[in-house]
Amino acid sequence: MTTGERSPGVGVLSALEGAGLVVWHLLATPFIGRRRLRWGTRGSEAGDPLPGDDLVPEPKWAYTLGIDVAAPPEQVWPWVAQIGQRRGGFYTYQTLENLFGCRITNTTEILPEHQHPEPGDQVYLHPTAPPMRVEVADPPRALVLFGSPADMDAAESWGMSTWQFAVLPGAAGGTRLLTRGRSDYSGGLAVRLAFGRFPIEAVTFVMSRKMLREIKRLAERAAGAGG
Repeated sequence: MTTGERSPGVGVLSALEGAGLVVWHLLATPFIGRRRLRWGTRGSEAGDPLPGDDLVPEPKWAYTLGIDVAAPPEQVWPWVAQIGQRRGGFYTYQTLENLFGCRITNTTEILPEHQHPEPGDQVYLHPTAPPMRVEVADPPRALVLFGSPADMDAAESWGMSTWQFAVLPGAAGGTRLLTRGRSDYSGGLAVRLAFGRFPIEAVTFVMSRKMLREIKRLAERAAGAGG
């Protein structure tokens, strides 16, 4: 699918929006943080088991976010499958992220060369940061990424985290798209900054909510066009 469309995350106004939201959520964390951890979920979704939960069995903090998509899972999955730096991007605030050296391009197209993630594949979030590893690739149902210093030949595993996606059948032939993060860590300020809840969770929330909304828009546009 080729559209030539520019990502909504490109431009000064988008960067200012993203930065403003991050600052607001950092300041608001003591007041809304708990509710933010389950944004968009329904009923028991925030606590229901998802593929990949066992990789971080006792997280110190976790979140689950959800959104309805008026497109079947088969048309939502391609946008999830190609997530990553050097791949389809993250469907977020591209200009803002690139100010921090992410060097990403958030595509508005399905990229055939990135449609087949497999366990063991490396997915980069930043060009200079250690990649996450694909642990589960179950199209069109689940994609799970896992990261730990132990994977990078560190002397000890002082932290670990998952980034999980569940593409579930929804109402009227649509999709419930869930994303979850689980993080565990031990000791030290540097470790807490890398794996702890603050400030990572506030930033993650702003970016993840933008991502879910953009995947929804792209998948629904493709479904409406018969793509």
